[in-house]
Amino acid sequence: MIEEFYLLLPHILLSISIILWLVVDGLWKNKTLNFWGTFVSLVLTFFSIFISLNYIPVSGQMEFTHLATKGMLSFDGISYYFDLIFISSGIFTIITSRNYQREKYTELNELYSLILIAVFGMLIISHSTNFLTLFLGIETMSLSFYVLAGFFRKSFQSVEAGIKYFLLGAFATGFLVYGIAFIYGATKSLNFSDITVLIQKAEFNIVYLSLGLALVFVGLSFKVAAFPFHQWAPDVYTGAPTTISAFMSTAGKASAIFAMFLIAKNVLFQFSLFDSTKEFYKDTQLILALISAATMLVGNFIALVQRNVKRMLAYSSVAHAGYLLMGIVANNIDGWNAIAFYSLAYFLMQFGAFIILSLSETKDNDFNAIEDFYGLSKKHPFLAGAMSVFMLSLAGIPPFAGFFGKYLLFVSTIKSGFLWLTIIAVISSIISMYYYIGLILAMYFKEFKEGIKPRFGLPFVAVVVCLVLTLAFGIFPQYVIDFTIFLLG
Repeated sequence: MIEEFYLLLPHILLSISIILWLVVDGLWKNKTLNFWGTFVSLVLTFFSIFISLNYIPVSGQMEFTHLATKGMLSFDGISYYFDLIFISSGIFTIITSRNYQREKYTELNELYSLILIAVFGMLIISHSTNFLTLFLGIETMSLSFYVLAGFFRKSFQSVEAGIKYFLLGAFATGFLVYGIAFIYGATKSLNFSDITVLIQKAEFNIVYLSLGLALVFVGLSFKVAAFPFHQWAPDVYTGAPTTISAFMSTAGKASAIFAMFLIAKNVLFQFSLFDSTKEFYKDTQLILALISAATMLVGNFIALVQRNVKRMLAYSSVAHAGYLLMGIVANNIDGWNAIAFYSLAYFLMQFGAFIILSLSETKDNDFNAIEDFYGLSKKHPFLAGAMSVFMLSLAGIPPFAGFFGKYLLFVSTIKSGFLWLTIIAVISSIISMYYYIGLILAMYFKEFKEGIKPRFGLPFVAVVVCLVLTLAFGIFPQYVIDFTIFLLG
């Protein structure tokens, strides 16, 4: 049916693009053609989302979607919303990576194809209705990330980042697969809707199912970089190419959080509806809340002592994983909406900050130390101003997008009865202000240090877009909030 084609249009376009540009690269090795080709492919995929949104089936009329995917993928508004974030992240990564590659070493077309593959894995995650497709999406994305992290083969730091990410990622995959196996053993199904029915009928093994869910959340906690599975993130984000670090810490984190969201909403939430399993649900909420609190505190406290801005942002990203987990803990409509808004806000402010870092890096010097930013406002006032906005937004100061994202997460957590977690989150945000504002003070109140010589071009456009949207969504957040609430139904 024609509806099936339009619903799957983004996946079709992206999968064809991956094959096409891999073949083109093998035959012609034309760097300009491959760069613009992958860029246009992602732009077309981005706009195809809006076509697909017009064909979302109304409730109770999902039968025809099963013909194309056998019920392995779902087609709803919130999935397409996250698709837009993932594709936008891929577009920004491509347009910021070309000049960065040339300045650091040499331009290689494989990077653009790997970005397409990673985005395709994210699109599979966002539409999954089955643990099998969820796993395939996660591993498609992760395998691309392993290669991208170690992409600069002449850089010891980059190779080290790739090896660490691969070894620890493979270890986390074992938890994920083992957990899925336990879930199948407990329910004889991997489909979310089938498991929901079995929970409602109490036809499952509570021991195996709870153990399976615990192992799955452990595997996903690694992907999110939540405590105590966060140790890989600082080394990987610091050693990886800066534009790739931006990609992994935003789209990669958002996709893993969305995977948690799918499991929490479609499986875990069902346990709260029945007296026999309500205690299990409360215990699970408490464990997730403790992980969230520890992640925020550990990430922010360690970031305090960092003198490398890239590493500081890496530990900051660990703390932000803790904030996003608050929406999983709440596991209600407010929490789901908060995850949607904050994922977008975090993508804009984190990506913008990493792009500014990449603009000044050279083959001989990364210029990532805080001292390298001394007096930046005197020489490059726009970049200093943009970086200041991103830092203030990450700290959760109004009127920027990060403030309203945190506000939504805090409100949803309070409504779910976890006031203590919100208090810890507020304290963590106050702690983070020290290192975020410390960078701003370095740019505005220290003597200028010659060193940073930013490059302007397409990456600069990406900075402007991130800056404008961070301000716009901070001043007019209701438009995004209303839109995500509408998509969540």
